[in-house]
Amino acid sequence: GDLAGAALLLRQALAGLRATLGDQHPHTLSSINNLGELLDAQGDLDGAAPLLREALAVSRATLGDQHPDTLNSINNLGGLLQAQGDLAGAAPLYLEALAGRRVTLGDHHPSTLISISNLEELLQAQGD
Repeated sequence: GDLAGAALLLRQALAGLRATLGDQHPHTLSSINNLGELLDAQGDLDGAAPLLREALAVSRATLGDQHPDTLNSINNLGGLLQAQGDLAGAAPLYLEALAGRRVTLGDHHPSTLISISNLEELLQAQGD
């Protein structure tokens, strides 16, 4: 796919959403997170980091720690930190996402199972 073109469109959409709906609207948060994830997928970890941190901070403040969107943001930031080699920083985020998903979604929900897999991969990388 055309990741560069997709990033350009997401940046345009995000600018429009920020201007019309504000930084704390769920659609804006979703676009912030999506752009961060796209940049992460492109290997632009430095570009992705502030977006994923912003998405998490605003999600925590507006939606709460246990909201599924917040849990996704927690998980996504954990993945970014792992990709950057910050395994110690990723671990508590993965644990928080897993615990929250177990409570809100249940043990057998696909997002919970993804959290289990992410934590397993991290533990392997840590050598634990």
